[in-house]
Order: sequence, then structure tokens, then C-alpha cells
Amino acid sequence: MNPQVKEVKVLDNYTLELIFDNGEIGRFSMQPYLDYPVYEPLRDYNFFKTARVGMGIVSWGEDIDMSPDTLYLDSRMVA
Repeated sequence: MNPQVKEVKVLDNYTLELIFDNGEIGRFSMQPYLDYPVYEPLRDYNFFKTARVGMGIVSWGEDIDMSPDTLYLDSRMVA
């Protein structure tokens, strides 16, 4: 089982800095996902900046979220 997200910080260029519950820190780019219909609202950078963590998942509003498995496996670990 992959770690869950504990904290999220929004960086420039649609990038998230994530702290996982195993202590690792990763950077995840949302840019490749912005063309998918479900993620198109995130093109509004002000909305993108509302990212939050709940139950190990990063979400925006009530309808958009990103799997913790994807976030962990596709992150570039920085610590």
C-alpha cells in the first residue's frame, strides 16, 4: 500500500509539493492532467491554489480529486 498525503503546498506551474505519511516529500506536476475534462477547471490557477488534503487525498472543491497512489508513484521525490 502506498503512503497517503499528509500535507499539500501549491507551487508555481501547477505543481504540488506533497508530504506523505511516511515522511517523504515529493513534487507532482498537474500540467499533464489539465487537458482531461475532469481537471479542466484547475486551469484557473486561483482555483488550483485551493488544493487541500482530506483522508489522504488531495482535492479541489467537492468534485475534483487525485488518487494518493498516482500522487506518490508519479511524484519526483525531493526528500
